[in-house]
Amino acid sequence: MNELREAAAPAGTDLLDERTRELADYCAAMGGRLRAIGMRLDQDPDVISEFLHEPEVRFPVQGMLPPEYRSVGEFPARLVEASSTVLGQVVATEQVSYGDPNVLLASPGPSLSGGAVQALADEQQRKRYFGRLASSPTHTFFALTEPGKGSAATELETTLTPAPGGGWLLNGVKCYIGNGARAQLGVVFCRRAPGPWGIEAVLLDTSAPGFSGELLPTVGLRGARISRLRFQDVTVADEDVLGAQRSPSRRGLYGATYILYRFRPGIAAMAIGCAQAACDYLATHRPTLPRRDRHRLDSILDRIAAVRHRTYAVASDIDAGLIDVAGIGAVKARAARVAEDATRLVAELLGPACLIEHPWVEKTYRDVRAFELMEGTSNLHAMSVFQRLLRDRAAQRPATERAVDGAARD
Repeated sequence: MNELREAAAPAGTDLLDERTRELADYCAAMGGRLRAIGMRLDQDPDVISEFLHEPEVRFPVQGMLPPEYRSVGEFPARLVEASSTVLGQVVATEQVSYGDPNVLLASPGPSLSGGAVQALADEQQRKRYFGRLASSPTHTFFALTEPGKGSAATELETTLTPAPGGGWLLNGVKCYIGNGARAQLGVVFCRRAPGPWGIEAVLLDTSAPGFSGELLPTVGLRGARISRLRFQDVTVADEDVLGAQRSPSRRGLYGATYILYRFRPGIAAMAIGCAQAACDYLATHRPTLPRRDRHRLDSILDRIAAVRHRTYAVASDIDAGLIDVAGIGAVKARAARVAEDATRLVAELLGPACLIEHPWVEKTYRDVRAFELMEGTSNLHAMSVFQRLLRDRAAQRPATERAVDGAARD
């Protein structure tokens, strides 16, 4: 496909070291095949089963697995290890999404649930979870969002109550869950007791009686297989409650926030990859533009470079143990916006019939609008940035002034 990116590194990659640049190049070389698979997935997401043996499908999930569960000798160990960091995941995800993000979302593997297991599980739980993923292709889900509460983790209504004779019963509904209806294994966040420390995370096999899942109709990003899940007196054994050995403040809610902060830059990376791909597609199919339109395209490319740089910086900070909640949300919101703006501009400049004449543009135009809804909408991230600015401003004011009006209080 001649619209795929040339070898030159895009702007905004100055934070990458030699190994991470090598990882980016390795994943970029997969783009043509990923784009072909992605077009198939848009028609039928279940055809991913035909491609599970292909390296373009298998490599992106390797870094999400603990070292002992990765494929041995199939991929360069140096690059697999590079992809296991947050920055490495962001770099790999951007390049894979430049080809097609649907492939990554449709593929079996640990997804967010694997991160929750890594953060909360004891050794036996880790062995059961990752051992199953290593033994055969396994789709997983991360069930946090609910119909009436969204992803507000402290307001969950799905319940975990003691079962007669021991164990627990899970009841409730989760909505907008990626791969939920076709997964074999997942993590469900639920409420055992009132308050933020009453939240638990449990491992769930979807073959359990009382579990049901249904696919929701979607316009774009169909590889994600967005689903609604229902739990009706689903039995949960004590050994399936994640983090039972931990204090309440370091289990359910901690696991949810730990994972969301680390995976949110990956959503930004998907949006950046799609935005860059759209601009490159335009450059291939309309290499000569009037000056005004050239300036408009250059403006979008500058925004892509800026949000790429900030996303890489945020990811590097997370690897260093620095969690800037507002900064993480800001890059995700900015990336989602620039992806929408990029595809809108490309559709305009390719002409009125472009969504018919260019099927890839039509698909990508639909796909990128899903990023606004993934991992929190922009208004929530804007509120987080605003609250951080207020706290920073209050912290800089004289102590006597803060004591009078209480502005420094959380």
